[in-house]
Amino acid sequence: MSEKGTESIQSPLGKVKGLGAAHNGVTHWWHQRITAITNIPLMLWLVWSVVHIPAWTHQEFVIWLEQPVNSILMILSILSVFYHAALGCQVIVEDYFHVEWMKITKLIGIKLFFFALTVTCIFSVLKISFGV
Repeated sequence: MSEKGTESIQSPLGKVKGLGAAHNGVTHWWHQRITAITNIPLMLWLVWSVVHIPAWTHQEFVIWLEQPVNSILMILSILSVFYHAALGCQVIVEDYFHVEWMKITKLIGIKLFFFALTVTCIFSVLKISFGV
């Protein structure tokens, strides 16, 4: 039992009612679903294309990636897959890390990691496709 005057008569629901929501859960959910859906045809194209490369040499791959359609679809694949992965990692951190500073640090690290990875991959595709 608690001392008189220290016990709240409000229920836990009453304490949080009216505080509002963050209003970003729906957007995040939609982004995950949209990237998952776009990843399906992009990955089917990638698997089909890689299987049909005549020989697995560096030169054959460069010739394949120099074709505009292939380089554009590869860049779209990189953007979609890495954004989808970043969203998934964000959900894991938000669900399982309960120390606020650690959660924020992990989320910043995830965003920086996937941004750097995306830029590096796109740079590589552009470098190959333009023959630089």
